[in-house]
Amino acid sequence: MKYNFDERIDRTGTGAFKLEGYKSYIFHADNSMVLPFKDEEFIHMWVADMEFATAPEILEAIDERLDRKILGYTGNLDSRLYDALNKWCMERYDWTFKQANMFTEAGIVTAIVKIISYLVEEDEYVLFNTPSYGQFANVCRLNHRSYITSDMKVDEEGRYSIDFDDLDEKMAKSKLFIFCNPHNPTGRAWTEEEITKLAELIKKHDIWVISDEIHCDLRRADAPKHVPLGKIMEDYDKLVTCMSASKSFNIAGLAESCIIIRSDELKDKWMFYSNGLVNPISHEALIAAYERGSDWLAACNEYLDGNFELLNTFLAENLPEAIVTPSETTYLGWVNFENYFEEDEDVELFFAEVAGVLIEADKAFVENANRRVRLNLACPRDYLKEGLERMADALLNKHDEKFQGGVSKAAL
Repeated sequence: MKYNFDERIDRTGTGAFKLEGYKSYIFHADNSMVLPFKDEEFIHMWVADMEFATAPEILEAIDERLDRKILGYTGNLDSRLYDALNKWCMERYDWTFKQANMFTEAGIVTAIVKIISYLVEEDEYVLFNTPSYGQFANVCRLNHRSYITSDMKVDEEGRYSIDFDDLDEKMAKSKLFIFCNPHNPTGRAWTEEEITKLAELIKKHDIWVISDEIHCDLRRADAPKHVPLGKIMEDYDKLVTCMSASKSFNIAGLAESCIIIRSDELKDKWMFYSNGLVNPISHEALIAAYERGSDWLAACNEYLDGNFELLNTFLAENLPEAIVTPSETTYLGWVNFENYFEEDEDVELFFAEVAGVLIEADKAFVENANRRVRLNLACPRDYLKEGLERMADALLNKHDEKFQGGVSKAAL
């Protein structure tokens, strides 16, 4: 292979949040929390952060920028980033946007925090579907704004769909709708028909909408092509589209995203509170991802297809009562373990204490996710296999005498 996705990379001592921040993020605890596994013994399948080496084409671009020797104040002052992303979207999604509408921000979450503060008043509501990327609730809390949720429907095979009747009712009460396109955590790739129906509701209620499209480039081989909401709603002024290479190319730590704003009113507010600066290293990396990264991304998606095949096969053979949502996008598996846990059992703590596997579940996804687990599959295949084997062993021996209430005696 041109790229080695089987390589296990030692991340200790790098300040990797995935390795060192799990106690605070997953368990809301400090470092005094004691678990029966050392940090280095855990299998980390939680936060959306790949265990793959960043594309060498991106690392080369960073080296080229470092060779320029000065890292002073830097702005997005030319068309290189716009040209790269616009071409990327045109070739892949048959969608284009104006350069005057594109802004940069450290991350999509920070962008959403700002947009809510600019648009939503104290007595108004933000709306999003559940289960949900947990940060959608957090950005509302940070702004001291209330949110409303619309539960998605799910069939017996674990496939999710939007409840348009419920969404229609909830939009009537809301100022802003956050649309996750494609959907995190379920991995749904919304069809053009679904997005068109959604667009009709948005127009009907004249509601502001943020389309979070951060996972759009990560797709299964048989998944439908990504449809940007902006492609369907060509002339809708109250739309903000958020895109980034951070997930697709494993450069989240470089913190630069593209925020596409159509409204002149919102653009004025954005520019008033922004200094327009970018990190010079991050900026070159983002441009390089879109200019040079297509081969790496194709290879990464192909490898992920194999990892999802392993997840499906392994669970079917070893934990047949688990319901795996069919994956179309992202590198995040979504699994229903309700047949293995009681309704209010602490799934995250069980897998951490008994299996030595760190995952996110339940309330991490706001609502409509009880005993659902999100598994990060962007890792070497043998690492994934070890994690799944640990999880299966823990569940299959859950009521063995060596466990007390589902928790290993070693944890007590």
